[in-house]
Amino acid sequence: MDSLSYKTISANASTVTKEWVVIDATNEVLGRLASQVAKILRGKNKPSYTPHADCGDYVIVINAEKVKLTGNKMTKKIYTRHTGYPGGQRYATPADYLAKKPTFLVEKAVKGMLPKTRLGEKLLTNLKVYAGAEHPHAAQNPKTIKLNEIK
Repeated sequence: MDSLSYKTISANASTVTKEWVVIDATNEVLGRLASQVAKILRGKNKPSYTPHADCGDYVIVINAEKVKLTGNKMTKKIYTRHTGYPGGQRYATPADYLAKKPTFLVEKAVKGMLPKTRLGEKLLTNLKVYAGAEHPHAAQNPKTIKLNEIK
């Protein structure tokens, strides 16, 4: 019997193969899109997944301005932030953010589904979100995947 056949392989930065993938957010529900993107960023769709390592792929999300929210969330959901000054609490709806900064909704949803550690911050740098259909990463030869094909 081969002595290495039963050893658990733990991925690290030197053994991981990272790819570039493109996901089109047109008419996708925000939460379902974000959970699939977070899974790919984390590397949970690969057999070599290691919890403490960055073994996920680079993800490019295009058409972020065309993302959907179910029900009345586009106008009823509230995002709260604080300026840091007294009385500095500010409120905005997803419709406000889609008008001003369309990439914010996807970035915030994915960020909330990643670990709140140094690894999570590193994984978030592997996410590229664009409002339109164009992206500047053609040189990386990204492959296009559909959300309903991800397992």
